Amino acid sequence: MKAPLGVILAGGQATRMGGGDKGLLPLGDSLIIEHVVERLTPQVEEIALNANGDPERFEFLGLPVLPDSVGGFVGPLGGVLAGLDWAAERGATHIVTAAADTPYFPGDLVPALLAAAEAQGHPIALARTENGRHPTFGLWPVDLRDDLRAALLGGMRKVVLWTDSHGTAYADFPSGRFDPFFNVNTPEDLAAARGILEDS
Repeated sequence: MKAPLGVILAGGQATRMGGGDKGLLPLGDSLIIEHVVERLTPQVEEIALNANGDPERFEFLGLPVLPDSVGGFVGPLGGVLAGLDWAAERGATHIVTAAADTPYFPGDLVPALLAAAEAQGHPIALARTENGRHPTFGLWPVDLRDDLRAALLGGMRKVVLWTDSHGTAYADFPSGRFDPFFNVNTPEDLAAARGILEDS
């Protein structure tokens, strides 16, 4: 199978960081979202960014910016749907999503998700560690986009409720020194992320 397209989910409201875009916070010599782009780029065919509001704030990345296609703040599934619609226009069969505030996710995320979906015989694959499921890191087939749109319009908001209704494969990743899907939600998390970078 051809490499899937990548979609970075940056649509969160960042309430615990006082609002604004967590991905635009500095981490080392760059921004958190630049770390995400750098990790995802070699694993996918091309990348888009799901974000709402003024797209110009992400112009420096040189990526297409996809707003949610379902009104209201519907959470990560809205970003998944926007990515699936974009992928359908490009003739792709799958996307892989990554969160914009998770700078240290695995460099083998995409091949591991693809392998899990094939081995376990499910259309959707999510990342998992000993800390639980990480539903913003997943493999999503374009064929399910109309089903997802209907679910969102019907009030579905929880990622795992929708994925479980279709069968979900899991790609398991070791945590090691820290969970690779550690994300920046609070100022304390940002300090921890900077500490990880300094120690690496």
